Amino acid sequence: MERQVNIVLYEPEIAQNVAAIIRTCVATNAKLHIIEPLGFIFKKEELNRASAGTFDLVEYELYDDWEDFCEKNPSIDLFCISRYGEKPHSDFDFNSYEKPVFVMFGKESTGIPKQIIKDNYQNTFRLPMSPQTRSINVANTVGIVTYEILRQWDYPALSKTEVQKGKDYIMSERWKDEK
Repeated sequence: MERQVNIVLYEPEIAQNVAAIIRTCVATNAKLHIIEPLGFIFKKEELNRASAGTFDLVEYELYDDWEDFCEKNPSIDLFCISRYGEKPHSDFDFNSYEKPVFVMFGKESTGIPKQIIKDNYQNTFRLPMSPQTRSINVANTVGIVTYEILRQWDYPALSKTEVQKGKDYIMSERWKDEK
């Protein structure tokens, strides 16, 4: 089985966050798993603008509920990100995983259910942050965690140079001719 980052959103409530996460998933070749119920109507028209037109490019799957997700993904190691984790995300050695990595992010208001965290506590981590705040926006957190995993894997199948305008775009000064 090939390595892949799988982003699992537990009952997300805000469409704009999901749209931003869609864009991150497309940029990183990550698969998106969304566990219902949602706090919004999941429609392309609602998500396409905030996802910068990437909705049609994302690989995603919707699940009726947590039980449906577990039924369809029976043998995964689930990682959870939570304020209750005791280790930072960067302490995990994702290089030791040859199979897809599934990382769950909780709903904006209450996070991941405590029982799911408890059941996966050895794979629960947190983003270090100042004590004045309890969390970071979920879309930002998805980006931070996804890129840490990909950094450890040396960014497989991702371009490390600009490909749309060309690697030499800045130094060739082609940008001066654009209006």
